[in-house]
Amino acid sequence: PMATGFLHLGGLRTALYNYIFARKHQGTFVLRVEDTDQDRVVPGAAEGIEDMLDWAGICRHLSYFFLDVNSIPPDESPRRGGSFGPYQQSHRLDLYKRATDVLLERGAAYRCFCTPQRLQLLKKEALRSQQTPRYDNRCRHLTPTEVSEKLSQGLDWVVRFRLEKGVEPFQDLVYGWNKHEVADVEGDPVILKGDGFPTYHLANVVDDHHMAISHVLRGTEWLTSTSKHLLLYRAFGWEPPQFGHLPLLLNKDGGKLSKRQGDVFLERFAEDGYLPEALLDIITNCGSGFAEKQMGRTLEELISQFEVGRITTHSALLDLEKLTEFNRIHLTRQIEHEGQRQKLIRELRLLVEHVYGDQQVDREVLEKEYVERVLLLRKGHISLLKNLVSSDYSYLWVRPSVSREQLRTVSAEADEIGRLVSGLMTGQAAVLTVEELNKDLRRLQEQTKETKYSSMMKLLRLALSGQQHGPSVAEMMVTLGPQEVCGRIRKALSS
Repeated sequence: PMATGFLHLGGLRTALYNYIFARKHQGTFVLRVEDTDQDRVVPGAAEGIEDMLDWAGICRHLSYFFLDVNSIPPDESPRRGGSFGPYQQSHRLDLYKRATDVLLERGAAYRCFCTPQRLQLLKKEALRSQQTPRYDNRCRHLTPTEVSEKLSQGLDWVVRFRLEKGVEPFQDLVYGWNKHEVADVEGDPVILKGDGFPTYHLANVVDDHHMAISHVLRGTEWLTSTSKHLLLYRAFGWEPPQFGHLPLLLNKDGGKLSKRQGDVFLERFAEDGYLPEALLDIITNCGSGFAEKQMGRTLEELISQFEVGRITTHSALLDLEKLTEFNRIHLTRQIEHEGQRQKLIRELRLLVEHVYGDQQVDREVLEKEYVERVLLLRKGHISLLKNLVSSDYSYLWVRPSVSREQLRTVSAEADEIGRLVSGLMTGQAAVLTVEELNKDLRRLQEQTKETKYSSMMKLLRLALSGQQHGPSVAEMMVTLGPQEVCGRIRKALSS
């Protein structure tokens, strides 16, 4: 990725496909940051990209409980290092300079002294003639004597690569056989800029060779440049890696993912409480590379089921409206898993403290057993963990303020119902179940004189939560526990 800003969903998908491909073949996933365009580099972006890949589980040595630690080779990245570092291109300038010198000595590259003003005029003239702007290769014809004279005059220069006709076809892992006669449509490209920094074309070729990269999966926008890169490999006498170009990731209507609102950047999804597993699931579900579409894949399943030959050339259409459903599936799985549930308990405690602060009933609402009971009972009903601290669930953490008169507007038998329910809860065993309690409440209603079952449920819901909607009354009672249920009913009837 380029260190020009936040990591977005398209970048995550590219990283993920490289990651699962490497893991599938017991390889090493290498994160190398492209930061050679210093004008576009954003301070902290490189660190932020690796932070987000860590969050997504792609750069971790352990990805939650999905993978056995012994099955994962160490990742290489700017933060972790490795045998072929450094992994940030701005720290590898000497390597690019030496590679450029080799090309200059072989005559495969040349110094260009054209000024920015001349290049701008060429561009304007091409546009005026309704042609594609391209460099006219003027400086490739300079003699060694002319080059020496210009150097002695202290003129600014860049290094350009000589594009040659007759490129060889290559077999792309996704698009099959390809060939682009770049010399027919492009001028000789700059490979080393005046500031000593390489362009992407040189840097990625040099780095892939020196880092022993075997396979490169990248965006389809680089497909037409691959022939140019292969010419560079040939000029160096190096064996190129295998390339696979991934089709675009688009909105469900076929338009580009919008970055203006920030709603495609990973930081936004993390802040909103989405699980990284849900994002990995949805961006592979909308694309290809698998025998069939299936919601709820774990990272381990993505690795085992992935086949690079199944990636199609069709653009992947992403429907982010479905993300909440993907998140619900993965959140349910984590609640069911003992180890992950403990992590969710800790996160929910922090959310409660943040949202409700000193409004809490008491410290009992943060006890592990209580929070765990909340999670297990709401499993499958919530899409995000933060749903449990919304106003709909405030009764879980804060006692409602309900008066006896409010209850009596629901049923004149409010006091009798309160006495019956308190008696029922006092006699309950320590472990309550929603099913058994529903049966008990049905039998209890039969002891009232005039109150219908629906009215009794409305009254109890009001007394326990102060709300008219929410989970079943039986679930509320099981979650709160006998002591808290009796206390809330008693408090409401005495108000």
